[in-house]
Formats: sequence, C-alpha cells, structure tokens
Amino acid sequence: MRATFATTAWVVSLVSCYCYKPNTLPGIENEEFIKDCVRIHNKFRSEVNPAASDMLYMTWDPVLAQIAKAWAKSCQFKHNVQLRPPHRLHPNFTSLGENIWTGSVSVFSVSSAITGWYDESQYYDFKTQKCQRVCGHYTQVVWANSYKVGCAVQFCSKVSGFEALSNGAHFICNYGPAGNYPTRPYKKGAICSACHKNDMCLDKLCANPQRDNVTRYYSLRYPDWPIYLRNRYTSLFLIVTPLILILAVIITILIKHKYPNLVLLE
Repeated sequence: MRATFATTAWVVSLVSCYCYKPNTLPGIENEEFIKDCVRIHNKFRSEVNPAASDMLYMTWDPVLAQIAKAWAKSCQFKHNVQLRPPHRLHPNFTSLGENIWTGSVSVFSVSSAITGWYDESQYYDFKTQKCQRVCGHYTQVVWANSYKVGCAVQFCSKVSGFEALSNGAHFICNYGPAGNYPTRPYKKGAICSACHKNDMCLDKLCANPQRDNVTRYYSLRYPDWPIYLRNRYTSLFLIVTPLILILAVIITILIKHKYPNLVLLE
C-alpha cells in the first residue's frame, strides 16, 4: 500500500516539476511556498464532489509549519506520534492532522504532492464512507473543520521506511484541528449554506478573519493579491447596484424615445 502510494505520487509529480535541487528546496518562510500550499489546498477544498456546505477556508499557520519542519528533518516515512494527546505541540489545537509525501527532489513540487493526496478521492465513496484503497490523505485535505495548515519540505539523502529512494524531498503538511475521525469529511449541500453566522463566502469556502487570525487571504481568483473580505449584504449591494443603474438608463432612453417632447421639470 505504501509502495503504491509512493509510485502514484512519483508519476503525478512528473506532470508538474520545478526541478528543485537539494540547496534550492524552499524554507517554511518562503512566500511563494506558503502561497502555493494555501492556494492549492483551497483550490481542491472548493472543488469537492459532492459540493460542501461547511468547508472552511484554509490559512497558513507558522507554528504548524515549524512542527512539520522538525519532523521532516528526522527523514522518516511515518507519522509523528506526538501530534495527538497526551502530547501538545500546538498552543491552539490538542490534536493535529498530518500528510506525508516523499519522492525525488527533481520531481517535487507543492502542486504535484498535494494533487497526489487529492487524487485519492477516486477511492473514497462519500455516500458509504468506504475507502477502496488509500484515501486518508484526501480526506484530510478536504476535512471541513481543518482550517489551518503548515507545511515543510526537507532534503533527505535517505528516508527511513522508504529505502529505495536516495536524495529525496520529504514533504509534510500538518493541519489544525485534526481530521480523519469516523465521520464524513464535510457536509454535503449548497456552497457556504452551512457557514458559521459571522463567516463570509470566499472562493466557495467559509472564511472568517477573526477565527483565522489573518489580515489577508491568498484568494484563488487573485492569488497574488491580499483580499479583504466584506459581508454578504455588501456583496449583494455591489452586485445589484450596477444592474439597477443600467435598468434606469434603459428606461430613460425608452421614455425619451416614446415621448420626445417630454420635458423634465426641476
């Protein structure tokens, strides 16, 4: 099972390659690396089928990234046992989720690694909650209540538990709070219909600056711009107002055409 996942991830990686070298793998403070991790997670979270009504927008957490980096340095192809109680590695979350990808440095990219996890969706039956093969990476990527992510990639000359690989990129993402307990990863329904009361719908996901503790978001539509959120009523006003103005102009033109001698009194 482990070998099958590794082979699949390696093949997927060939599709999108940044051709990294050991000394060019990005650090956990690299802005482009952070943007890619956040944007690609949210892209897949917004595209789940069936659609999700309660999927939270995922944002970056530097502490999770530090935890991922510390474990990645151990170069072990297994989960960090300290992510769950009685251990407490994060100040805000009692349990943390984790996904691991390992492959050649030359074929590593954030996109291909996360895509490999998401592609496990083909083995997951949402209706029955059954998994034909490995699909725990997919369900963690789309776990609705996991709204924080921190990732890290480490060069490893050898990876314990993955002996066939030499000079590998060991990529780990940690999630808060943890997912993958015995239930469906999200609620099926109209997009954003089950968001919390004070949430806003951003890129088909439920976002809240106070909960997320951020001042900006890496949006799917404007990936390089800081997006400042507005509430739903403001959004509706901004959408409807231009339509009303256009309709008013059309009505004025029609009236002027039908009654050319009509004079408007001041």
